[in-house]
Amino acid sequence: MRQYLGLPRIESAGLDGWMVRLFDRIDEGNLAWLGALARRCEEEFGEALVDLVPSYTTLLVVFDPLRLAPATARLRLQSLLATLEPDEAVGTGEVHELPTWYDPSVGPDLERVARHAGMSVQAVIDCHAGRDYRVFALGFAPGFAFMGLLDERLEVPRLDTPRQKVPRGSVAITGRQTAAYPAVTPGGWNLLGRTAARLFDRDRDGFSLLRVGDRVRFVAVDRATFERQGGDATPMEALP
Repeated sequence: MRQYLGLPRIESAGLDGWMVRLFDRIDEGNLAWLGALARRCEEEFGEALVDLVPSYTTLLVVFDPLRLAPATARLRLQSLLATLEPDEAVGTGEVHELPTWYDPSVGPDLERVARHAGMSVQAVIDCHAGRDYRVFALGFAPGFAFMGLLDERLEVPRLDTPRQKVPRGSVAITGRQTAAYPAVTPGGWNLLGRTAARLFDRDRDGFSLLRVGDRVRFVAVDRATFERQGGDATPMEALP
């Protein structure tokens, strides 16, 4: 395992959970280890396992304390970590293309990101759409996928004041991460455009279009294509 000082580490997450911290920085190679640990937890915890929540560097293991004492759960995790090997199959998820209309009317931070990066707006679009992103985790809202790694030239902090409403389909960046909002929610990421892809659907098996380990490509399209695919082109300032 690629280990760093003091890692891996098992941290308390309440009476029914342990947070396993495997790494201290984001890296695509982390997924094979986190996926392997998740699979081993499913095998070893059995019916006592309630939930597994992976992130960029950690795995939250939630269990039923009536079936498994916290101390026993911790010992099982220690045993798993001692023999853990990466699961390379985690990196073979689906590839999704998200058609995206990049425009200041639906991506109000696009021009500011370009100024911050010292690039033209078109260069920012080409840069963001010019690579595949790996889904590292799902959270914040149903179907919201945390993806990376973003080109370092586009690295920008979150907004100082989050927006109260971010439209469904908004494509955004912060730090080395990118995402697309599956529903209208508050949000403090920098908005570059909007996708017509339906990221969360209660009629879809599993609900979420994206899963941990999948790869995502943002494909730049014009407004006409975006609207033809069902996208809402209402400008940000015109939204209620």
